[in-house]
Amino acid sequence: MSIKENINRIVEEKEHLARAAGRNPDEILLCAVTKTRTAEEINEAIDCGITDIGENKVQEILDKYDKVKPVRWHMIGHLQTNKVKYIIDKVSLIHSVDSLRLAEEIDKRARQHGIIMDILIQVNAAMEESKFGIAAQETDDMLRAILDNFKNIRVCGLMCIAPFAEDPKETAVYFREVAKLYKTYAETEHDNL
Repeated sequence: MSIKENINRIVEEKEHLARAAGRNPDEILLCAVTKTRTAEEINEAIDCGITDIGENKVQEILDKYDKVKPVRWHMIGHLQTNKVKYIIDKVSLIHSVDSLRLAEEIDKRARQHGIIMDILIQVNAAMEESKFGIAAQETDDMLRAILDNFKNIRVCGLMCIAPFAEDPKETAVYFREVAKLYKTYAETEHDNL
């Protein structure tokens, strides 16, 4: 299947699933993960309408950044504090903020570049040792600390990576838990969430 055919299939599926859930398909962002893909393949995907791409490694972003057509980059993998400086001016969203120390570094580097960095707080709802993220019960403290102390960060939401399971119903409980947390914060004093 060609890149164009694959993208068209995914867009159609996204639209179908969005309508089935009573959602507007245009409100759902399609972020193409380009891990291990060449700049040429990424550019072909961009030509087919992809506007956002995600990488899980800083080095992958750095290797591809100048070779890829204009696009919004997302840092989707675990980010070490010592590598924030390399991508702060290249990405539009950091998906995996899992500590105040990392948030502090992002804020510092964003301030140096005169930008507001959009982030997602990573919640480890299943408390898997092999995954990063904060415990669900730590979300409030972390969110309050970020909102009160870091002016160059905008918290756009929460994210989680559920444990692998053959039956999607087994993982849905974790996504529901994080969605419930998000709804709680979005409806309270956390206006910028």
